[in-house]
Amino acid sequence: MKISKYIVVAGLALTLSSCNIYKKYELPTDNSYVKTYEESLQAEKDSTSLPFLRWQEVFTDPVLQGYISTALENNKDLDNAVKNIDMARAQLKGAKLSYLPAVALNPNGGAAKYGNMKMDTWTYTIPMSISWEIDVFGKILNRKRGAKVAVEQMEEYRQAVQSQIICGVANCYYSLMLLNQQLALTERTSEIWKDQVESMKLMKEAGRVNEAAVVQSTAQYWSIMGSIPDLKNSIHELQNTMSLLLHSYPQEWKVSDNLNFELPVSIQAGVPMTYLAVRPDVRAAERNLAAAYYSTNSARAAFYPSLTISSNGGFTNLLGSLVSNPGKWFVQLAGSLAAPLFSRGQNIANLEVAKAKQAQAMNDFETKVLSASAEVSDALATYRFNSEKRECLMQQIDNLEKSVEYTQELLMLNTSTTYLEVLTAQSSLLSAQMSSLTCWHNKVSALISLYQAVGGGR
Repeated sequence: MKISKYIVVAGLALTLSSCNIYKKYELPTDNSYVKTYEESLQAEKDSTSLPFLRWQEVFTDPVLQGYISTALENNKDLDNAVKNIDMARAQLKGAKLSYLPAVALNPNGGAAKYGNMKMDTWTYTIPMSISWEIDVFGKILNRKRGAKVAVEQMEEYRQAVQSQIICGVANCYYSLMLLNQQLALTERTSEIWKDQVESMKLMKEAGRVNEAAVVQSTAQYWSIMGSIPDLKNSIHELQNTMSLLLHSYPQEWKVSDNLNFELPVSIQAGVPMTYLAVRPDVRAAERNLAAAYYSTNSARAAFYPSLTISSNGGFTNLLGSLVSNPGKWFVQLAGSLAAPLFSRGQNIANLEVAKAKQAQAMNDFETKVLSASAEVSDALATYRFNSEKRECLMQQIDNLEKSVEYTQELLMLNTSTTYLEVLTAQSSLLSAQMSSLTCWHNKVSALISLYQAVGGGR
């Protein structure tokens, strides 16, 4: 008899072990993407590398720092993310307290009177009940582990939101700087063209050029003037965007005119996996996979019985149908083993759903790793190509400035140079200067995107 009892216990233990009910979550190493990610988690982290830099070390412009601080203080999305962490922690606390017995106190009393009869004796009971679920089959354990993973996931989401806010404000700030620079350049160019129109009129009176030159110069002047309202409207829209980011009513936000912005660390050509291992949305996706794993374990544990020990005790003067004064103490102790029988079909369905959600979480994690890698690669490529392009544009601008100067001098000397050559040179110079500013902005945006893509913004 004893041998058969041991066989049953051993068989039960083997069954539970094979179902991994008690096993902690581990990254599946049979997947190449996940294996590389896991190795990067174990790799030594360089605290001076880009993902670990505080945003104050990256964005050193004091005006921009003030805007970012205001956005982090006022942003409601970030506040909601913090509230999600608080809720997850409260759920984790509840999961931990599930290990403790549940205690309830329910005092009651009463008396009865029938017709003209005298009020009957008062009866009372002051009971206390204690119920304790013994976590033999890991139900509470998996709930607690899942709740802990949820807290970690919410913390990663908060970091992702913070990074998005920081880089969003920085992008808006430098976009405003770009438009201000373009507006200033356009206004300076319009003044030059205004003088050019007057010069053409004087040269026409002197017989140096014809009416066509005056008309062409005037048309070009008004074309430039027509672009100024568009730039001012774009600036106005960006000012409103900045107001929204800073959770403020629409107003004008000042920006610096300093175009020098570089990351304080050297930029690698490749995509280090260690960058992705600290990226908050990737880590949140991995935590979501862990939560799905524990949900699957909980679904498996639902097939096994629940062992509950309960106890009732207290003080009462009602013993059966007799009223006793003074009252007496009473104690009751019981144990129950509830096994699912008719709900097995529902449990099977719940387990299949949990497995499917775990597979979806795995797919989402792989996709997140790949998309994060692509974002880092795109940012690096954009930065590198725009750096090369801007160097070429600066050379072009230098030569076009000389071209404008030479053609104007030749025109004044009454050589074969025509007004059309001057017009072409000046238009090309303005176009190159605008392209250079746009290229600068693309380079800055790529650096900001790179900082966000590697999970920066602590």
